[in-house]
Amino acid sequence: MPQIHTSFSTFWPFYLREHSKPRTRALHYVGTSLVVLIAGFAVWAGITTGNWWWLAGMPLAGYFFAWLAHFTVEKNRPATFTYPLWSLAADFKMWWLWLTRRLGPELEKAGVTQGTR
Repeated sequence: MPQIHTSFSTFWPFYLREHSKPRTRALHYVGTSLVVLIAGFAVWAGITTGNWWWLAGMPLAGYFFAWLAHFTVEKNRPATFTYPLWSLAADFKMWWLWLTRRLGPELEKAGVTQGTR
């Protein structure tokens, strides 16, 4: 029976273990980076032209790369299906820690081994 997470603090290490392969995380970084870029462009386009349709591209970009990673690289079920809001928060936390070069210690604490990092 899978563990049920009742707090983000217990979910976070689980999330990292579900993203144990570097290629999985790399595809997530691509998707999350695109989401941030699309969000910025969407706000600019919305303000200048009144066209807010670019906002629809955010979940498409993010989920496409994330689910591609889970189904082809990690070969597991995305945590988004069970914990959608915590998964979203964890994805941005993982992305930010990666950008600021602070993800390594978090992976170690979660039990992600050096060979898979």
